[in-house]
Amino acid sequence: MLVLFETAAGYAIFKVLDESKLQEVDSLWKEFETPEKANKVVKLKHFEKFQDTTEALAAATAMTEGKMGKSLKKVLKKVVAKEAHEQLAISDAKLGGVIKEKLNLSCVHSPAVAELMRGIRTQMESLITGLPPREISAMSLGLAHSLSRYKLKFSPDKVDTMIVQAISLLDDLDKELNNYIMRCREWYGWHFPEVGKIITDNLAYCKSVRKIGARTNVATTDLSEHLPEEVEAEVKLAAEISMGTEVSEEDIGNIMHLCDQVIEITEYRTQLYDYLKNRMMAIAPNLTVMVGELVGARLISHAGSLLNLAKHPASTVQILGAEKALFRALKTRRDTPKYGLIYHASLVGQTSAKNKGKISRMLAAKASLAIRYDALGEDTNAEMGVENRAKLEARLRHLEEKGVSKRHALGIEHEKALTL
Repeated sequence: MLVLFETAAGYAIFKVLDESKLQEVDSLWKEFETPEKANKVVKLKHFEKFQDTTEALAAATAMTEGKMGKSLKKVLKKVVAKEAHEQLAISDAKLGGVIKEKLNLSCVHSPAVAELMRGIRTQMESLITGLPPREISAMSLGLAHSLSRYKLKFSPDKVDTMIVQAISLLDDLDKELNNYIMRCREWYGWHFPEVGKIITDNLAYCKSVRKIGARTNVATTDLSEHLPEEVEAEVKLAAEISMGTEVSEEDIGNIMHLCDQVIEITEYRTQLYDYLKNRMMAIAPNLTVMVGELVGARLISHAGSLLNLAKHPASTVQILGAEKALFRALKTRRDTPKYGLIYHASLVGQTSAKNKGKISRMLAAKASLAIRYDALGEDTNAEMGVENRAKLEARLRHLEEKGVSKRHALGIEHEKALTL
C-alpha cells in the first residue's frame, strides 16, 4: 500500500512496510512513538517539493475543494501509476473519487488510514529526509498566510461583513444621538425651555441653539437658514417672555459644543446610511426592493451573512428577531409571534392590523426567494424583487378592499336591522 501525504513543502509518497499493523487501529499510535519505530512501518518512496508559495497555495486550495491539482497529478503519474496494482491511502474521500475517475487508481480512506496519517504527521521531520525542519516551518507559515489571504479574498461572505458592520454602527449612532439630543434639550431647557416645544426637529433645534447661544441674542439672530418664517417669529416671541434661568458663558459654551457633536454625528449618520443603501443595492438588490435596505441589512446581520440567511426557510425569515417571544410562547403554550424584524418593512407597516400576519407571511416567502436569488444567483439586477413586490402590493390591495366591502356590507345589514 502507498500513502499520499500532503505537507506545506510538497507531496510525499510513502510505502507501508507492514500492512498488518493497520488492522490494530487503536494501538497504531504506539508504532509512531519514536522515529525508529516509525521507519519500520512506513518508508519514504518519493517527495515532490513545491517550487514556491504560489504552487503550494494552488495545491492547498485544490485539495480543500476536493480537486486534483496539476502538481498532484504529475506526482501520481510519475510514481503511483507505475505500481497500479498498489492501493493508495488518502486523507480525503472526495479527492479519492476524483483520482480514481481520472487516473483509474484504487484509493482507500478508512479510520486506519486516518490514524496512519496522524502517526506520519507526528514523525514527519524524521520520515521526510533531505528537508530541514526550519524550511518546513517557514513553508508552513508562508502557506498559512497565503491561504488565509486567498480565503478572505474569495470568500462569498466577506462582502456581507461591510453590511453587518454598517447596520450595527448605524444602530449605535441612533442610540447615541438620542442620548445626546435628550441631554442637549434638557440642558438648554433650563435656560430657554419654550424653544424645545416650538422646534420639534432635533437637527434644526441643535443648529438653532448653536446659532443663538444665550436667549438674549434671539432678537438679533437670523434663523431663516434653519427654521421657517413663522417658527422663527414664534421663537423670538417666546424669548421675550421666557421663564428660563440665567446661565454663565461657560455653560452656554459647553451646550454649544454638545450641539456641534450632535450635528457632526447626524451628518455622519446620513453619510453612513447612503453607504449602506449603496452596498445593499449592490449585494442584495432583490431583498432591498422587497423589504428595504434597513430591514434587509438587519436580517443579514441577524443571520450572520447573506449565505446563512439564504439557508433559512421562509417561516424562519418571518420570525427572525423575535426568538425570545417565540420560545416564551412555546413554553407557555400561547400563540407564537407572527413577525420579527420583517414587521418594520413598509409593506407590513401600511397594512391594517388584521392583515399584518397574512402580509408578513407572504412577504417572508417572497423575501426568502429574493435572498436565495441574491446569494446564489449570477444576475445582479432587481427585476425579480420588483415583480414580486408588485404581486404583494396587488394582494394587499385585494385584502384591504375585501375588508372594506365586508365592513360596508355589515354596516348596511346593521342599518336594516335598526329600521325594522
